[in-house]
Amino acid sequence: MSDLVSKEEQYYAMALTRMTGLNLPMALQLYQQLGSAQAVYEHRNDIGDVMPDAMPRLREAMKGWDDALQRAAAEMEFVTKKNIRVLTMQDADYPQRLRECIDAPIVLYYKGQADLNQRYVLDIVGTRHCTPYGQDLVRRFLSDLRKLCPEVLVVSGLAYGIDICAHRNAMEQGYETVGVLAHGLDQIYPSRHRNDAVRMIGQGGLLTEYMSQTEALPNNFRQRNRIVAGISDATILVESAIKGGGLITCRIAQEYGRDVFAFPGAVGEPYSKGCNKMIRDNTAALIMSAADFLETMRWQTVKEEPETVERVLFPDLSPEEQAIVSQLQQSGDLQLNMLSVKTNIPISQLVALLFQMEMKGIVKPLAGGTYHLIK
Repeated sequence: MSDLVSKEEQYYAMALTRMTGLNLPMALQLYQQLGSAQAVYEHRNDIGDVMPDAMPRLREAMKGWDDALQRAAAEMEFVTKKNIRVLTMQDADYPQRLRECIDAPIVLYYKGQADLNQRYVLDIVGTRHCTPYGQDLVRRFLSDLRKLCPEVLVVSGLAYGIDICAHRNAMEQGYETVGVLAHGLDQIYPSRHRNDAVRMIGQGGLLTEYMSQTEALPNNFRQRNRIVAGISDATILVESAIKGGGLITCRIAQEYGRDVFAFPGAVGEPYSKGCNKMIRDNTAALIMSAADFLETMRWQTVKEEPETVERVLFPDLSPEEQAIVSQLQQSGDLQLNMLSVKTNIPISQLVALLFQMEMKGIVKPLAGGTYHLIK
């Protein structure tokens, strides 16, 4: 991987994705086996020498680079003009989680500022016909998650329903959020979400594998779902009918070995059937809260951060006060006499110190002369 991939490599990688007669698995095999898109181009006339098992179809496809190079050149002009980043698989900023997937895109086009390799990445998906119940689930989940675990990148597909609800609530809570598109970055679909998309560029980003002038065709949405799943540590399904794009994302996430969760819904409700079936079939873990999710994922939360650091460095604590704090942290609540023994501070001095610390809000007295460290 490189922090700076050459424009030439970007150019040939873009062209490789446009080669007539090459599907993604074939192009990816060439790219990975030869080490770069430029190397693929350089061996276009002797591919049989470097890949003796190359099929006749592949050898023939390698002869037709002209149209692909012309299309790549036009796209290079577009991304330069629009300040769009081109991420190849050699780029250090390419999503590492996605790179590990067997059908990862060779090239991604990215408009935004969020780190696609953040510590924690979560995607939230579901029906385009979400109910008030589903909207409330997303709102409460992200609100609670933000309080417990502020370092999360929220991913979805910018579609109607749960997707846009996830993006909007993520931004409302101060999270960065990335929308994965099923078309090029020269348009926004649905157009109703344009204002949200513009806001996301400054508080997250927009990501796609498609060049400009690529329409939002039905198959593109299915392809898009693999990026949503692949870029994330976990997928959460909020509401879904018995069939839907959210279920496809969940299935892909499972194939990638990622964690999948689903919120349960009322029995018989149309847009709860998909979630309830996944939970019943043990293809998704039941989730009821942000705390549930974090416990299962074992992500570090604010409550798990060491509580000693701020007090140890607190400038108003004298060495004796710090000794008291450290002992209460280590032993828990202690009676006055025991605290005197463990800190080696005389009781008369200890009483005065504890009174000062009580006024500072550091400790509080309990029944029986016991003192408790306020957390």
